[in-house]
Amino acid sequence: MKRTAIAIAAALAVGAPTALAARSFDDYAVVKEVDPEYERVNVPRKECYTEYEPQVYRRHEHRSLAGPIIGGVAGGLLGAQVGEGSGRVAASAVGAAVGAIVGDRLGNRDRGYSEEIYEREVRRCRMVDNWERRIAGYHVVYEYGGRTYSTVLPYDPGPRLPVRVHVEPAGDVRD
Repeated sequence: MKRTAIAIAAALAVGAPTALAARSFDDYAVVKEVDPEYERVNVPRKECYTEYEPQVYRRHEHRSLAGPIIGGVAGGLLGAQVGEGSGRVAASAVGAAVGAIVGDRLGNRDRGYSEEIYEREVRRCRMVDNWERRIAGYHVVYEYGGRTYSTVLPYDPGPRLPVRVHVEPAGDVRD
């Protein structure tokens, strides 16, 4: 315990003159020159435009019903001629179905599509580079105690710059 107390007292005795000699205080320096420093920054922006594209609309022509009806009747009559007894009804039904299909194909073979072409509005967007110049900081030249200093600050300090002055003895100081 006694040794610890002696060690603490010795450390305080050695460090005390240094702590008392080192002093800091706040003061103001005179600003001589302030120059903004710029940087280029890309701030992409959205650019949109409208285009008109041709659009094809296909429509089936109206189909005629005359071919399937005439073909169905003719096929039914033909089927009735071929079959006998109860098979006559089945033959008529098959003949009517085949006749309707053949009549539809023959009656509508030249019919196709009608096409209409119109323009459709399409909106397209893309990102484009947008370079801007921005202030990155201020190069400041100031004077304090007859000496000139410079630094870079994030703001313009105005005509006076607050500074912290630190004073301590240099090396061995003897009276």
